[in-house]
Amino acid sequence: MSDLVLHNYYRSSTSYRVRIALEMKGLSYTYVPHHLRHGEHLEPAYLAVNPQGLVPALVLDDGTLLTQSLAIVEYLDEIAPEPPLLPKDALGRARVRMLAQMIACDIHPVNNLRVLTSLRTLFGAGDEDVVNWFRHWVNEGFQPLEKILASSPETGTFCHGDTPGLADICLAAQVTNNARFGVDMTPYPVMSRIHAACMALPAFQKAAPQNQIDAE
Repeated sequence: MSDLVLHNYYRSSTSYRVRIALEMKGLSYTYVPHHLRHGEHLEPAYLAVNPQGLVPALVLDDGTLLTQSLAIVEYLDEIAPEPPLLPKDALGRARVRMLAQMIACDIHPVNNLRVLTSLRTLFGAGDEDVVNWFRHWVNEGFQPLEKILASSPETGTFCHGDTPGLADICLAAQVTNNARFGVDMTPYPVMSRIHAACMALPAFQKAAPQNQIDAE
């Protein structure tokens, strides 16, 4: 699997998810950056690769294109089963997917770059408005997520037990992104603890935004 090509952007939290999974699986890949703020993801050359013009996009050695970070991560988990990113039991897998999707499907889509840009261009939002928007939707998702994690016996060192998985990948990427917008993590001690446990691991560190070749 040395011919994997990852089209991504260092600061993209969805790209960060895939980089973590690749590092956890020990899969080598070619890193192709696209500067989202410069609009490089909308250039014809990239649209020819991924018509949606979003990152991440993973191109396999036979040219097959995979997009959407959760789909990519689950694909990687299937073709490289160790270490597993999902539990073996059906209920455990459902719980981990639930936690992951609370971030990936409820928080991230309303806070990604194109939405924040549209707030400015279509509705005249200023910097403070954009920051408040971002924080609002993070807190809307994090408040119930913290309660679920704090009250569940399945929560361990990580979101589900004592080994990191899909939910932790999403959580770590989101918390890292939160820091750029000054989100107060004080109300979320369980998630803060889990994030710290994740960031102590080499895979999460190596995949971190500041450690990428296009980091600014």
